[in-house]
Amino acid sequence: MRIVRPTTFGGPEVLELLDEDAPSPGPGEVLVAVRAIDVNPVDWKLYSGAFGTDPALLGAVGTSVSGVVAALGSPGLTGADGAALAVGDAVVARSVHGTAYAEQVVADAAAVRALPAGLGFEEAAALLAAGGTAFHVLDAVGLGEGEHTGQTLLVHGASGGVGSTTVQLAVLRGVRVIATASERSQAYLRELGAEPVVYGEGLAERVRALAPSGVDAAADLVGTDEAVAASLDLVADRDRVVTIVQGAASRAAGVRALGGGPGADPGTAVRQASVPVLLRLAAEGRLRVVVSATYPLDRTADAHRASRDGHARGKVVVVP
Repeated sequence: MRIVRPTTFGGPEVLELLDEDAPSPGPGEVLVAVRAIDVNPVDWKLYSGAFGTDPALLGAVGTSVSGVVAALGSPGLTGADGAALAVGDAVVARSVHGTAYAEQVVADAAAVRALPAGLGFEEAAALLAAGGTAFHVLDAVGLGEGEHTGQTLLVHGASGGVGSTTVQLAVLRGVRVIATASERSQAYLRELGAEPVVYGEGLAERVRALAPSGVDAAADLVGTDEAVAASLDLVADRDRVVTIVQGAASRAAGVRALGGGPGADPGTAVRQASVPVLLRLAAEGRLRVVVSATYPLDRTADAHRASRDGHARGKVVVVP
């Protein structure tokens, strides 16, 4: 099979397309013939050296995939949803063994779920990591599952994969969302139910003009000094300000960090609990999964550049 691996630490140019033997599933494991692979910033950060230069980091690039069950490592396996797994089933896996950028991958049966009817492979793969982060963000700022009518959330970097999902989940919960993004993304954010504002000088004043009674919570999804400063200026309760991209400004201000960075809250339980909810909402058409670009496996480096450069609206997906 074909597989893409980083050969050393560096930029996307260190990714190589290789031919290797397909893996074999062990007891309790499932072999998945991959149809789509989610691209996330953590993928290219792992081999960039952002988390250190332990060689082990080079062997586990990628997280969520969707595809078809190709083999079972033991009989009678059930997925995370309790349904029996069989060869030929369309599935989504939220984590895999080793790198996800391959034509076939092995996952624990407990990480595999049936692909809901009406949800495509690309959308399913793109949903889980960004959706889990969005769930965690809303939970951390006090806007978890339930009705939150009357609350206002400020989302910085709202047009990306995590941002667009955060906006939609918040709107479904009755939250008023003010969302920052570039001018070209304003119409898109309105479609998702947000009130967009352009970032840049005077951001806090523009938000105050929209919400003179105040902003209850803020989520920094871009890691800029401006996002942190505006959030702290507009939100009275600092415990309701979070970031998923730690920077000098957020560290200096003691802003709560979420995700996998140093000292960040990983939110493992809430992210895992989000999976069935996200799949259901997407299958019902209540949650829009925007895949902005797809790349073949031999152009995984280009997919990572698109993610790293931050110009993609929604999600980037690799299709073997």
